[in-house]
Amino acid sequence: MPARVCRSECRNRSWRRAARSLTLTSALSSFALLSLCAPNRAHAGDPSESVLRVCADPNSLPYSNRSEKGFENQIAALLARTLGRRLDYFWWAQRRGFLRNTLSAGRCDLVMSVPAGAERVLTTRPYYRSSYVFVQRPGTAALRSLDDPALRSLKLGVQLIGDDFANTPPAHSLGRRGIVDNVVGFMVYGDYASSDPERPIIDAVAEGRIDVAIVWGPLGGYYARKAQPVLVVRPVAPSTDGDLQLSFAMSLAVRKKDAAFRDLLDRALAEKRSDIQAILDRYGVPRVPEVP
Repeated sequence: MPARVCRSECRNRSWRRAARSLTLTSALSSFALLSLCAPNRAHAGDPSESVLRVCADPNSLPYSNRSEKGFENQIAALLARTLGRRLDYFWWAQRRGFLRNTLSAGRCDLVMSVPAGAERVLTTRPYYRSSYVFVQRPGTAALRSLDDPALRSLKLGVQLIGDDFANTPPAHSLGRRGIVDNVVGFMVYGDYASSDPERPIIDAVAEGRIDVAIVWGPLGGYYARKAQPVLVVRPVAPSTDGDLQLSFAMSLAVRKKDAAFRDLLDRALAEKRSDIQAILDRYGVPRVPEVP
C-alpha cells in the first residue's frame, strides 16, 4: 500500500509532471501494491489451533479498522467462528513493508486481502473479484470505458500511491491516452488522522469539485452509498488495458509453508460463501466475473 497525504487534492502541476512520466509497467491494486514489495523474511511459529491471528490496518475503512467495522473484519470474525477459534489482531498500518513486519515476522498467520497468486505468500482460492470503478453523481452521462471521449473534458480524480507519485492502474491508463491536464490526484492513504482517510476523493465527486472518481471498487462502492445523494458506481470495462490489470481476484494470504492452514481456510471459505457474499453486499463491494 501507499504513503502520506497531500491532504486531499494534490497540486495539478505536480500531477501533470508525474503523469507525463508514467511507466507502462503493470501495477497491482492500490491497497496491495507496496505491501507486496517487501522481501520475505523468516517467520516464527505456526498457526495456533485455538486462535485465528490476523494482521490488519487499524484505520483503513472499508477494509478494516481497530473497531472491527470493516468488511475484512466481518469476514475474519465469520471465519474464526467457523473454525472455532478466538480472533486476535495484530494492528499495523498497511504501508511499504507490511508483509515483512507482520506475516513474515510471525506476528500473525493470516492477511485478509491479497491478489490471488501473489508470489511471496500462499493464497487461498479468491473470495471475491472486484475492479476499478467510475464514481459519478446521479443524472450524469454514464461512463464505462477509459476510451470514452468524455474523459478528455471532465474533471477526473485518481489516486496516487506515494510521495514519488507512483500511480494506480487507471492513472497509468489515462497517462497513456494523454489525459493529464484535467486530472486531480488524491493520495490513496489520505489523512491518517481521519477516521475515513480514503474518503476525500468520493466526497469531491459528491460536492462537485470533480466530475468523476476512478477508484478501487470496494472503496468506491462503500463511500458512494454514504454520499448525499447516493453516487453511481460502474466498473471500468474491459478488465485489462494492455498489460495493465483493472480487476483483481482477492484471496486470503498465509505463509508459504502453511499449506495445511491454507487448505483449512479454503474449506471455510467454501462453506461460508453465501455469508461472505452477503457481507460484501452490505458494504457495497462491486464484483465482476472471473476473467477467462
